[in-house]
Amino acid sequence: MRLPIFDRNKLCIKPLSERKHDLDLSSIKNLDNGNSKIDEKIHTVAKRIIHAKGNSNANILFLGAHVIRSGVQKYIIDLMERGYISCIAMNGAGIIHEYELALIGATTESVARYIKDGQFGLWKETGVLNDVINDAYRKDNMVGMGEAVGKAIAVGDFPHKDISLLAAGYRLSIPITIHVGIGYDIIHEHPGCDGAATGATSYRDFLCLAKIIGNLENGVVMNFGSAVMAPEVFLKALSMARNVAHSQGENIKKFTTLVCDVHELPEDFSKEPVKNNPDYYFRPWKTMLVRTVADGGESFYVRGKHSETIPELWSAINEEENPQITQINAD
Repeated sequence: MRLPIFDRNKLCIKPLSERKHDLDLSSIKNLDNGNSKIDEKIHTVAKRIIHAKGNSNANILFLGAHVIRSGVQKYIIDLMERGYISCIAMNGAGIIHEYELALIGATTESVARYIKDGQFGLWKETGVLNDVINDAYRKDNMVGMGEAVGKAIAVGDFPHKDISLLAAGYRLSIPITIHVGIGYDIIHEHPGCDGAATGATSYRDFLCLAKIIGNLENGVVMNFGSAVMAPEVFLKALSMARNVAHSQGENIKKFTTLVCDVHELPEDFSKEPVKNNPDYYFRPWKTMLVRTVADGGESFYVRGKHSETIPELWSAINEEENPQITQINAD
């Protein structure tokens, strides 16, 4: 039996020039060491990031799309340029905010405003992302979604590509892997979306991430603001990497995890909550702070806004890298 499907050719797709944007370039923060107090846990992780870089171990950064909306791109790009990030993993919403900001210097629409008449997500220029993904799939099955979109921004006519993590990743040959769920993202509404291309290019990114996790021993995994994608993708990719390492007589056990979010956790989060506790379903806790580090790793949780914790991490790395500057500032 063939089930009927929605005819996307009937959709009314409007230009971005007709959309009211909630964020623009004024949200992008400039690099500023400042004098704010940095959480000691972030200082500890900063030391381990520096150590991992020095020993060519992986430093992996998982991002929720809200991190991009918090305007901290320049901080992350600076860490990429200095070699402190081996890989960035983000969800499908991440490439949408990245693409729109690089193209028009604005992003984010009001769901409440545009869902009323069914215009939410149906914007012409954003749908071009499907063309980028489809071309990568058809022309070169060795290219993942992150690399394809990063290249499109880096070499294309994008006035604000300097604040694009994806473009920076392409320029610096740092993998940025995109992990999508079909139907999660606005570009999946568009007639140009090809499920096979979306799935294949995102799955290649998943395999790329699993390969990088193979070098995680004595490395660092960070999760800023991803409640579902990061813990779930990390869990499966780590299992794959550990499976191969085990067969070769090696281990991936001693590494550091850092989770930064606004969720309130108890001071002692070393044991996962019981199943009848709603906190059990906050996956970063049980997966990234407990289960995956149980055999030799160490985890840290810092509660705070991404607009504060990302700059704190950047400042902590600067201070740990140049302790004499820290002493001068203190004096």
